[in-house]
Amino acid sequence: MRLLELGIGMCAAALVVGVLAAPAQAAPDRPDADPAAVAQDLRGAGWALKDTGKDVRFRGLAAVSRSTAWVAGSKGTVLRTVDGGRSWRDVSPPGAVAEGLELRDIEAFDARRAVALSIGEGEASRVLRTEDGGATWTETFRNPDPRAFYDCLTFFDARHGLAMSDPVDGKFRILATDDGGRNWRVLPDTGMPEALPGEAGFAASGQCLVGSGPRDVWLATGGGARARVLHSADRGLTWRVAESTVPAGDPARGVFALAFRDRTRGLAVGGDYRTGEASPQAAALSADGGRTWRQASAPPPAYRSGAAWFPYSRGTALAVGPTGTDVTTDGGRSWRSLEAGSFDTVDCAADSGCWAAGEKGRVARLERRR
Repeated sequence: MRLLELGIGMCAAALVVGVLAAPAQAAPDRPDADPAAVAQDLRGAGWALKDTGKDVRFRGLAAVSRSTAWVAGSKGTVLRTVDGGRSWRDVSPPGAVAEGLELRDIEAFDARRAVALSIGEGEASRVLRTEDGGATWTETFRNPDPRAFYDCLTFFDARHGLAMSDPVDGKFRILATDDGGRNWRVLPDTGMPEALPGEAGFAASGQCLVGSGPRDVWLATGGGARARVLHSADRGLTWRVAESTVPAGDPARGVFALAFRDRTRGLAVGGDYRTGEASPQAAALSADGGRTWRQASAPPPAYRSGAAWFPYSRGTALAVGPTGTDVTTDGGRSWRSLEAGSFDTVDCAADSGCWAAGEKGRVARLERRR
C-alpha cells in the first residue's frame, strides 16, 4: 500500500540457549516444548537492544541465525551483523542511498546472499541483490508500470521467490523468480481474485507476503471493506481468498502481517496503525491453511505490525508493534504482554535467534536476562 501517503511509509531448555527465537519457516514439533515450559522461559527473556549507530527506521529484517542478521530501512540503508549485534557493517547499496529509497523488505539466505525490496510508485519499486555480504549490489528489477506499487517479497528456498504489488487493473500483481532473484517476471493474473475497492497490502514489516514450505504462500490485505488473506498452493499462479476477523473498512486498517508455522497453522496481526486509534481485534488465527480465520479470544491490546513463530514449539509466537511486544503460547488464541518498546518487525531463525527492528535505528535480539 502507498503507506508513504498514509504517514507510516504503509520447552524447555531447547528453546532458550541464551537467546529465545522463532523461525520464519516451519520447524519440527518438539514433544518437550509445552506451553507452560515456554511461558516460564519467556518470563526471564526480553529484548536486548543492539546499537546500530543509525537513526533510520528499519522495517525490513532477515534473521539468519543467532549471530547473523540483516536489516533494511529508510534512506536506502542496509546493515548486517555477524557477531550477534555487537557490531554492524553498513552495506547499503550506493544507488539506494543516493536516491533515498525506502527499503521495506529483505530476505537473506546466509551471511553473504540477500535480496532487498524498495517500495513506491513506478520505478521506486525495485529489487536489489548481493552475493558478497553487501559489498556490491545488483539491481535485478525496476518496476516499469506507474500503476504498480510493490510491498513485500518472500522466498520458498534459495531459488524460488515472489514479490507482490498493490492491485493493477483490479488484481494484485505477483512477480516471480526461479534463480534466486537474478531475474523476475510478472505472473499472469488469471488465477488471482478481484480486489475489493481500496484494497491493498501494507509495506509495514515485510510480512504482507509470506511462504511456508516449497509452494504455499499467503498475501495479507487491508484498506478495503474487509481485511482478507489470499492463499496460493502453487507459488502464486492460482489463489483462494478468505475473510479474516481483523477490522478493516478504512485505509489505515487491516492485516499488516502474517506468520505461518507450517502449511496449516497461521497467524494474522494488524489493526489500525494510527496513533491513539483502538485496535480491539488485532489478531486472528487459522488452523486450515488460511481457508478460515477466527478472532483471538485475548488479542494484543493495540495495533501490531509484525509476527513470528518460535522454533520447536507447537503454539508459541511473538507479535510486535509501536506500543510493545506480545507473546502467545496457545497458537494465537490468547496473547499477553511481554514488554513495552517500539518495533515494526520481528523475525527468527531456526537456531533460536530472534530479532526485532523498528524506528530510530532500533534493533534487538531476544535474550535471557540475568
